[in-house]
Parts: sequence; structure tokens; C-alpha cells
Amino acid sequence: MTTAPVRDQDTATPSKPKAVVRVGDRVFSAASVTAGSLILFALVLVAAFLVWQSIPAFNAEAGSLPNDASNFWSYVGPLVFGTVWSAFLALIMAVPLAIGIALFISHYAPRRLAPVLGYVIDLLAAVPSVVYGLWGIVVLARLVKPFYAFLHDHFGWIPLFSGPLSGTGRTILTASIVLAVMAIPIMTAVMREIFLQAPTLNEEAALALGATRWEMIRMSVLPFAKSGIVSAIMLGLGRALGETMAIALVLSVSTNITFQLLTPLNPSTIAANIALQFAEASGTALNALIASGLILFVITLVINMLARYIVRNRVS
Repeated sequence: MTTAPVRDQDTATPSKPKAVVRVGDRVFSAASVTAGSLILFALVLVAAFLVWQSIPAFNAEAGSLPNDASNFWSYVGPLVFGTVWSAFLALIMAVPLAIGIALFISHYAPRRLAPVLGYVIDLLAAVPSVVYGLWGIVVLARLVKPFYAFLHDHFGWIPLFSGPLSGTGRTILTASIVLAVMAIPIMTAVMREIFLQAPTLNEEAALALGATRWEMIRMSVLPFAKSGIVSAIMLGLGRALGETMAIALVLSVSTNITFQLLTPLNPSTIAANIALQFAEASGTALNALIASGLILFVITLVINMLARYIVRNRVS
């Protein structure tokens, strides 16, 4: 019985080729790390500045804050409510329209018409907010007054439509409609791209099994695009929360906290209040405005973190 010769271990295992690191890869990696670090550094500086300038407002005594507020939280409370309430109303109107427009462009519109519609939607996203604000106060506020009167006369028993009716149409509902119009292009553009990336094989398989076009979309496209839809909604929410000029032009503001949609006394938003009051503010009043900006910064940061968490888990 003969045994096979034992080969040397060094000659039996082939040597691994050395990885070649190119100069371009090193430059790109360094540039990426530097850019990301600069963004984080700028974010930390902004947060530190807001906190530092907000301390006098947090410790301010009664009477030294705007609107004769007893403390900072009673001052910023109506602003936070108006910011969240107007953004929520805008999302209720904008999300169904954005999903419908995106689905029409991606799966229903003719091939020659779909690129044109997509270009128009992208163009609407580039319109300045002041233009939307002027449209809201000059055109929309006048058009909705008869509709508001109808809601007030026939559905005034509902708390949302109760209370004194605004004679100018400059209400929180009008401002929310403007915000919805502004958020729709951004959400539609993101949703359209996500819908177009749905697996073609899944769509064709659903159609081959006898599903209608809507059933195919419901079974193949929408489940695939869940995380993308959530991301688009969060982008639209960020646009609505941080909008300044459109709200400042359209909304007739007060310091009240009310859920009524048709009254002339509406809570303002943080961004609009800063834009309207910053030029004339000084001392503690200026610190109060910066502190309200800190609150808006925290709200936006929390929303972005929530969006990242939902996208990472793909909305199971």
C-alpha cells in the first residue's frame, strides 16, 4: 500500500492577490468623509447656537416675553399647535392626491404624456413659496369664501366648522390648502420614481394571472413602495412644517389655540411668527424667537429620525 506524497502547504495554497488602492478611490473616500463630517459639524454648531441663545427665553420672567406671556411655554404653545395642526391638515389633503397623481403618471398615463406630466410636477416644486402665498391670499381666499359659508351654515354643528365665520377667507384651512399644494409636487416626484422601480416581473405575473390593473398595483406596486411612500410623506411634512412666507401672507394670526377651521382667529406657526416678528424683536423677545426656532428644529429632527427608522424597517 502506497501513500500519496504530502505536498508542501506553502505551495498547495495559492497566494492571494494584493488589493490595489487607486489614487482616485482615496481622494473620493477622503472627500466623502470630509463632506459628511462638515454636515454633522454644521448641525452641531446650529444646535449649539440655538441652545445658547434660547437660555434667556427659558429663564425669562412674566411680562418680558411677547404677547404678555407668563413664561416661554405659554408663548410657544400656540405656535407649536398651529405648526402641527396646519401641517396635519395639509397632509390629509396632499397624500391621497400625491399617490393618485404618481400612480397615474407611472401606470396609467400614455407613454408620450407621462414624461410631460412628470416635468410639470417637477416644475411646480420649483415655484417660490411667496408666489404660492400671493396666490393663496389673492385668488384662493376669495374662491373659498362661498364654500366656507356653506360649511358654516349646514355643518356648523360640527366643532371644526363652528364659531364665527371669517369674512376674508384667511383661515387655517386656507393656509393648509396652500401647504398641500406646495407639498404635492415633492411627494409626487418621489412616489413616481418609487412606483417606476417596482419589479416588472411581479406586475406581469399579476396581470397574467387575470388581475386588473388596479389589483396588480395593489398586490405588486404598493407593497414594494411602502417605505418610499413614507419617505415622500415625511418630505412633504418637512416642507409643511418649515414653510414661512406662504403662511405669513395667507394666515390671519392670533394667539388662540382652537381646532375651528373657519374662524378669523387662527394660531400662527413657528416659522411664520419668526418671519413676521424678527425684524422688530430685541432683547428677550429676540431670544424667544430663537428659542421657538429651537423647538421647530427639535420637531423636524424627531420627524426625520422617525422617517429613517420606518424606512430602515421597510414598514412591516
